[in-house]
Amino acid sequence: MRSAKFIIPLMMCAITFGFTTLSTKDKWESLFNGKDLKGWDTYIGPDLDDAGKPINGTPIGLNNDPRHVFTIVKDNGENVIRISGENWGAISTKKEYKNYHLQLQFKWGALSWGQKKGKKKDSGLLYHSVGKYGADYGAWMRSEEFQIEEGNSGDFWGVAGGLASIPADKVGDGYIYNPQGTLMTFKEGGSQGRHCIKGTDAENPSGQWNTLDLYCYDDTAIHVINGKVMMVLYQTKQMDNGQETPLTMGKIQIQSEGAEVYYKQIKIQPIDKLPAKLIKQ
Repeated sequence: MRSAKFIIPLMMCAITFGFTTLSTKDKWESLFNGKDLKGWDTYIGPDLDDAGKPINGTPIGLNNDPRHVFTIVKDNGENVIRISGENWGAISTKKEYKNYHLQLQFKWGALSWGQKKGKKKDSGLLYHSVGKYGADYGAWMRSEEFQIEEGNSGDFWGVAGGLASIPADKVGDGYIYNPQGTLMTFKEGGSQGRHCIKGTDAENPSGQWNTLDLYCYDDTAIHVINGKVMMVLYQTKQMDNGQETPLTMGKIQIQSEGAEVYYKQIKIQPIDKLPAKLIKQ
């Protein structure tokens, strides 16, 4: 393992720059056609009670959405994806992706449900998603999570065996990203747990649109909100039959997790390196 002392100063030199695109040579592919969810699957987990416990344990399942959790609606004349949050689940791309820059916009609605009612509104971008549907809380595939939650957008969670090494400082009972901190592995069952808190804040007030950028190259990922780096993750892996193996490719999921949220302008492009503004080559 490379010491964080050698890796992190390079990152520190660059993460103060704001950015949303790479260059004039961008080759974006739209993942949302502005009309429907073509190219995506939906998956909805079991109905939950207000404490978050499954009522009967039976998932609503794949491409079955009786409550219209995932719909296309108008927002100021533009078609956007509305996720009601009434059930826990996700939309997921049919394709898998590796070495890319993903960009989307999101904003919060007014509704919240069940155990999330009246709390911080919650969603999430799950990348490098692999394996079976419903592996985590009956709702999500194994993946790395770019947290989308009011006030916490940019955090990391390891989902259903996803893990990453992140430089961080221990603060109270939690761990906060610090590019000059100690490189730690965040995973379920590990001494640090599977959650690392972002290093700064850049989210707009609730109800306003935010721009999210995710850069993934090889086993490194960069979480960006509104042009500011929230954290850099290294050595993205998964627990596979008790062994750690690389996790650098997979589907993209967008969560429904108890809150109304809107998404638009979801697009992706391949990259052959991380942006020069972040890492000096």
